[in-house]
Amino acid sequence: MDALMEPTLYTIKGMCILDNDGNRILAKYYDKNVFPTVKEQRAYEKNLFNKTHRADAEIIMLDGLTCVYKSNVDLFFYVMGSTQENELILLSVLNCLYDTIAMILKKNVEKRAVLENLDIVMLAFDEICDGGIILDADPSSVMKRVDLRNDDIPIGEQTVAQVLQSAKEQLKWSLLK
Repeated sequence: MDALMEPTLYTIKGMCILDNDGNRILAKYYDKNVFPTVKEQRAYEKNLFNKTHRADAEIIMLDGLTCVYKSNVDLFFYVMGSTQENELILLSVLNCLYDTIAMILKKNVEKRAVLENLDIVMLAFDEICDGGIILDADPSSVMKRVDLRNDDIPIGEQTVAQVLQSAKEQLKWSLLK
């Protein structure tokens, strides 16, 4: 019979975003005992992708980790925890990660957009989880802390390219509504 583990704040073992070929876009692992080297991390990611890219489920137990995941267009989002971890907590972190990135990218969640805004996406990773400890699971509060876009710059201080880009985005979204 398994002994009950002591509760801990270190709930997240890792978070990653993979493209539709299983290649790493961004990954952070917080437990050095689970995957101490990048080679082991990449091998796990390949195995994880091979098991999940065709599945319709949201959760998988693989190599001693509970992993929740979500896919969108050409990206796969993963949050990993120990086998004893509450799946609902992991799912709330996954939803926060996905929703925050959707807000950052103005609902244009695809590989190219993530790569263009990788600095802000990395900041969102850090605002959600630090060292395996969940800091925030509310996308709007994470978004407030990572919002570095041009929306905050007064129009008089923006470059012409920034103003045109902002107008193009607003036009695109008004046409899509």
